[in-house]
Amino acid sequence: MFFQTWSDFFNMGGYGFYVWLSYAVSLVAVIALIVQSVKQRKTVLQHVLREQQREERLQQANKGNTL
Repeated sequence: MFFQTWSDFFNMGGYGFYVWLSYAVSLVAVIALIVQSVKQRKTVLQHVLREQQREERLQQANKGNTL
């Protein structure tokens, strides 16, 4: 596509509002997915760490009981 001016580029032949709105909605969706993934990863890692600590406590308790 070739546009004569920047105004033509942003107007997109009269469909600029819909084109730029679709880009904005897509960008918001991608950012939301990234934020959600980062938060979920952090939560999963916390659960894994908590579970590892629990397993270590259980192993320590079992060692104390067997001696």
